[in-house]
Amino acid sequence: MEHTDWLGTSLVYLAAAVLAVPLARLLGLGAIIGYLGAGIAIGPWGLKLVTDPQAMLHFAEFGVVLMLFLVGLELEPRRLWALRRPIFGWGSVQLLGSAAILLGVGIAAGLPWPVALVAALGLAMSSTAIGLGVLAERNLMATSSGQSVLSVALLQDIAAIPILALVPLLATADAHAQGNGWLGAAKALGVIAAIVLGGRLLLRPALRWIARSDTPEIFTAASLLLVVATAALMQSVGLSMALGAFLAGVLLAESEYRRALETDLAPFKGLLLGLFFIAVGMSIDFAVVLQRPGLIAAVVAGFLLVKAAVLWGMARAMPLPLVERPVFIVLLAQGGEFGFVVFQTGQQAGVISAATASFLVAAVALSMLATPLLLVAMDRWLAPRLAARRDGPAPPTLAEPQQAPVIIAGFGRYGQVVGRLLSANGLSATVLDHSADQVETVRRFGWKVFYGDATRLDLLRMAGAAEARVFVLAIDDVDQSVAVARLVREHFPQLVVVARARNVTHYAQLRQAGVALIERETLDSALMSARSVLEALGWQPHTARNQALRFRQHTVDMIERMAPHLGDEQKLIDVARLGRQQLEQVWAEEREAAARERRRGPWPAAAPNGPPGDEPPP
Repeated sequence: MEHTDWLGTSLVYLAAAVLAVPLARLLGLGAIIGYLGAGIAIGPWGLKLVTDPQAMLHFAEFGVVLMLFLVGLELEPRRLWALRRPIFGWGSVQLLGSAAILLGVGIAAGLPWPVALVAALGLAMSSTAIGLGVLAERNLMATSSGQSVLSVALLQDIAAIPILALVPLLATADAHAQGNGWLGAAKALGVIAAIVLGGRLLLRPALRWIARSDTPEIFTAASLLLVVATAALMQSVGLSMALGAFLAGVLLAESEYRRALETDLAPFKGLLLGLFFIAVGMSIDFAVVLQRPGLIAAVVAGFLLVKAAVLWGMARAMPLPLVERPVFIVLLAQGGEFGFVVFQTGQQAGVISAATASFLVAAVALSMLATPLLLVAMDRWLAPRLAARRDGPAPPTLAEPQQAPVIIAGFGRYGQVVGRLLSANGLSATVLDHSADQVETVRRFGWKVFYGDATRLDLLRMAGAAEARVFVLAIDDVDQSVAVARLVREHFPQLVVVARARNVTHYAQLRQAGVALIERETLDSALMSARSVLEALGWQPHTARNQALRFRQHTVDMIERMAPHLGDEQKLIDVARLGRQQLEQVWAEEREAAARERRRGPWPAAAPNGPPGDEPPP
């Protein structure tokens, strides 16, 4: 089929995906193995409906770019800064440790050290697309293993800079080539700096200007333009397009346009990721595999085992809960799409031959094909065995229906306060938490907590949501919290939902999901501190308390007025400014009235140390 026949090509790709993915899910193999199988079926070694898989692979790599951009939107700069040690610490351990062992194995096998080094660096990389795709599919991003996989994947994207600069230097090149290599690295760092500074200074004003046009399709086009431009800028200096998109996402993680960007780009990401996996399946060169099947099987098994050993040691040292270690290892043990780039660069530089590059590419592709199968095997055989042998009791899951009148989802610092108050008053609650570490910790203190994901409808039914009276939503992750709120309001309308909101945006999203009883997690603690400040300045305790309570009610009313305008920054600013001015005006008038009343006669029960006018009239 000609590549220019875009209509026929689209028909083939879409038909293959629509047929293969539901079939793979029906067999319990997951969507990724369905896409890979579809690629093999329609590719050069299947029905030959597509004969140029490399062209589609380059196009479909943009799905990985979009995925990293959306991941960046979920990581505010302060959260990314908090991950700096896992990224540069454990990420470096995985990459350098795996590469060092593979290099030693290659040299011991008789390979020249430059060839062995290129092979080791390429095979040490993991597939960001598969790793983060599986985490999203299984809703594991918020777990310890999910954050660890993300950290290692980010380090590998960052490592693109020195690796691509190093590979050409391994060839028998002159000083000029070396100078170009270091010049390229300098350009790369300059581009990253430009993206960071430009994102800080230009992205928000540009999106604000586009949003004011009130044309949704243009905002969608601007979202795609932002990602494409960032990716093109990174590619122009030989860097990972996904890394640039991730940086752009992080810079917009705190922007008011974050949700709109996610909504616009998510459908494109899903389709392009599917195309990427189809293209990987088509790109497997079975001629290379059939020439030396034993050798390629040994290479695939060998580097999977080497990386698995390194990752197992990391998982023990980090430490990850034993039940989460298999996912962490399987998702990072396979080769990755960046390995294709490393081998291609090595071939172009003359470090490795075309035959060797094809062999290594086939090995990486086969490892990516094997990963979903390994996940299925892990779920059926390895995970139960590890759960039985783990250090300590397995995370307790709901094995029988519960009947408590209250369900608490999320048992961190917020949910524990609610649970303790209920327990002290003789009220029982079914408690769910998605973190195995947290479940283990609180169970040591005597709490009966069950391990589970509250976004699963079957789990909520098992927890007794159909008969319970109150659902306490204390989940820390904003997206997961809103998802649970919508699920509960849709399927269990009789439940009274009492929710925790991290900030005003979270509050508004819960309101839109139909939740009526919402408390901001820091409002009351901040008001207690404000009362202490007033008392330290000489105010009577009851006066400070009354003013704090009045301010609390004013704040809640103002948030209610702001909630319908979520996404309209200027309207939110106007509402907040007007509310503050109204409150300040009312209280100033009360202070003036109190001062006039004192001047007309004795002021009863005046505070001996309080400032004049600190007792507003009732």
